[in-house]
Amino acid sequence: MKKEIHPDYIPATIVCACGNTFETRTTIGNIHLDICNACHPFFTGTQKIIDTEGRVERFMKKYRKEEGKKA
Repeated sequence: MKKEIHPDYIPATIVCACGNTFETRTTIGNIHLDICNACHPFFTGTQKIIDTEGRVERFMKKYRKEEGKKA
């Protein structure tokens, strides 16, 4: 391997929005996540809607059935 062409492999702290943190090593430094294995619905078994752009609200508004109308 050629010397001095590889990036530095440094210790880094990974921080999730839920507050979970852990240490690892990476070439890019510290990382901030929106979701991790401690709060992800697949691993926790709970349903959580993560909607940052209002997609769910727009869908519900668009396809909400009006009272008295036949579908």
